[in-house]
Amino acid sequence: MESDINILVVEDDADINGLLCRILSKQGYKVRGAYSGTEAKMCLEMQDYQLILLDLMLPGVSGEELIAHIRSVKTMPIIVISAKDFQETKIDVLKLGADDFVAKPFDVEEVTARVLAQLRRFMVFSKAKEEDSNILRHKDLMLNKETMEVTVKGIHISLTAREFSILELLLSYPNKVFTKANLFEHVWKDNYLGDDNTVNVHMSNLRSKISAADKDTEYVRTVWGIGFKLSDKT
Repeated sequence: MESDINILVVEDDADINGLLCRILSKQGYKVRGAYSGTEAKMCLEMQDYQLILLDLMLPGVSGEELIAHIRSVKTMPIIVISAKDFQETKIDVLKLGADDFVAKPFDVEEVTARVLAQLRRFMVFSKAKEEDSNILRHKDLMLNKETMEVTVKGIHISLTAREFSILELLLSYPNKVFTKANLFEHVWKDNYLGDDNTVNVHMSNLRSKISAADKDTEYVRTVWGIGFKLSDKT
């Protein structure tokens, strides 16, 4: 069964490249072969990969140069497969940013096991990072953009769609002061015609609900004559 995991095999020896592509494809991965460092860079610009198998002695861009380039922009695991089986080589590539090293000639089962181990670690990390990116926090308030849940001190508060959008906007830009026009145009998706009451009512309701869960802490501050922002009072 084919997975959604993409693997890039960077190896200039056509036989070894083909072998690695075949064994990984049999495991259900989507595999692309590249035969030079230059081709690998092109592949990385066109596609996201969850793992790279990388030879060091490549035409064009070397394996070491490629590791440095990848690590400047990507976090996916890099497994080096090389005949340069010297201790200093292993240490150097690991310092550069590689995650594992397999010496040639390699055992096919060992390669597939190391691939699985690196992918398992990376996918757990990626999932945690993705989940964390959906969470916005301020003091004891937490907003989950994916589940649309808001809690204050662990207490769930029920917000309307407008209130949720206002709070999400404030949390996304914690240092920004939002005018009523800013809030109206972002949340109501319409031109602001000076109707302060609409924004004031929703903001008042939002603050009341937050206060009901934590009456001793100010979360949203009124900036007189301008608008609203998150409160930085402790």
